[in-house]
Parts: sequence; C-alpha cells; structure tokens
Amino acid sequence: MENFVVGIDLGGTKIYTALANLKGELLAELIEPTEKEEKKLLNQLGTMVKAVIAKAGVAKEKVLGIGIGAPGTVDFRTGTIITVPNLPWQNYPLKVKLQALLRLPVEVDNDANLAALGEYKYGVGRGHRDMVYVTVSTGVGSGIIIDGQLYRGSSGSAGELGHTIVEPAGPRCNCGRRGCLEVMASGTAIGLRARQLIAEGYGQEILKRAQGKVEEVNARIVGEAFLAGDLEARAILKEAAFYLGIGLANVVNLLNPSLIALGGGVMNIGEPFLELVREELAEKVLPQPYKDLTVKKAELKAKTGVMGAVALALERFS
Repeated sequence: MENFVVGIDLGGTKIYTALANLKGELLAELIEPTEKEEKKLLNQLGTMVKAVIAKAGVAKEKVLGIGIGAPGTVDFRTGTIITVPNLPWQNYPLKVKLQALLRLPVEVDNDANLAALGEYKYGVGRGHRDMVYVTVSTGVGSGIIIDGQLYRGSSGSAGELGHTIVEPAGPRCNCGRRGCLEVMASGTAIGLRARQLIAEGYGQEILKRAQGKVEEVNARIVGEAFLAGDLEARAILKEAAFYLGIGLANVVNLLNPSLIALGGGVMNIGEPFLELVREELAEKVLPQPYKDLTVKKAELKAKTGVMGAVALALERFS
C-alpha cells in the first residue's frame, strides 16, 4: 500500500500546502492567503490539509503525517510557536492543536531550518554533507546541515544568522540590538537605504522605476536599476553584499561547510548580485575553509519551504 505525507509552508502572507509520496514527489498543491485571526488560521490549516488530500484522490488513512515550517521562533520538541512576526500566535501549541483537529501526527519546525532540509534533500544541496542555507528576504535567516543532519542547537534556535552583529554601531534591529546582519543587508534594509538616498536628493533612476513613488521603492526595484547599470543602485547592493560577506565569512570560518546556498527574494536579483556577495566573502574568509567551498543560489525557489516540510514529515513518519 502506497503512503503519503503532507507538507505545509506557513508564511505571514500565504500558506503553501502539498501532498507528496514517499519519494518526495508532489502530487497535489494548494496556495491560499494566510488568515490573520488565531482560530481561523488553525481551521484554515485543517481545511487545506483535507482539501489537498482530496485533490490528490488518496484516502486519509494513507497519510502518515504532516510537516510544517513556520517563521519566527519554534520549539521543535513540542511543536510550539514561541514568537512569530505577522501571525496571530504567541506560545501557541500548533502541533497539539492541529493533531487534535485532524487526528494525524504533526511536526513543526522553523521555516529556515526546513528550507535548508529541502535544499539538502531535493535541491542544490544534493551531494553535500555539510551545508548552510541562507535566506535574504524581508529578514535574514539560515538553516544548518552538519554531516547530513539538520543542526538545531541545544534549545532549537541555531541558525539565527540574521541576528549576528556585523556593525556594532549600526542601526537598531527589531530584536533590540544594534547592527544585526538583518538590519544591514536584508531586503527591508536595501529598500530603506534606497529611500534614504532618495530623501537626500539622489537615486533618481531608482525612483523613476517606482513611477516616482518613494514608498514603492524596495529591494526588487533597486535590483532592477542595478541590472540596468545604475551606479547608485550598485552602491546600495555592494554595501549589502559587504555585510553579507562578513556574516557568511563567520559562518564558513566556524562551520567549514562545502556549500552555502543563498535563497530568498533578494537573491532573485540574480547572478550579478550573487557575484558581489562571492567577492566580499572571498576577501573576508580564511583560505583553508574557502578552498572547497561552493556558493550557489538555492534551486527550489517558491517550493523550498514546502519541500522542506515534506522532508521533515518523511524523516519523522516514514
């Protein structure tokens, strides 16, 4: 009898749910905007799981369990969402609640951890035993694979690369500290730096690409201007790459991975930005751990999170 698992990538704006076979092949997928009220969100997850099982045309009895990747701080051992941006849950026992609702086993982990697991199993990480996945998007996060295993740390909070300090006198981060990598090099930081430049009377090419609307200027628009040859956009991204280079050099010197996989919306700028990051990393890292290092863009794109959730379910339930 063939069995299946469900993977859920739970985001602040959308939920990506998929049913997969034991080879990790997706057989049915659903994407919906995320509900913003606590009980509605739990019910939405339950409804989406039932719907994706029905869409695949399989019996619920053949589903071994559910893996969920969630943003923020997650206690993997209990499946509790501790703190999470953009979702109505604090210290929320998601695993217990969803198991009670669906009568299926559930595992919950941090989304960056599961993105690392997804890329390791099904993406750019295949063939590597030691890798670090780094997402550069609204924030900066990472997941660590050591000797083929996801490394969570003693309390499950390993991988908070975005909150390593790269500029001690820098701006204050949402976490309360100054100069975190996230506040210096995330997509949010890139957009903010561009808007500051425009307020100072610069960045007119960037502003033009936002139809003159300063509030519309974001990392994507800065990236477009950079790719078109705009020097001010290049300077903004060069600064972000400088700080990413510091953060990544620290990771490489500490962990000696064979692969850094870079994902998240900012990496959609493409190879020219990735090359800036590689250059900054090469200047800052020790020669020995750098010798065998590959730095690549992650492969799974929008499916990274859901494939990681599938991989978690397969690890735990198959």
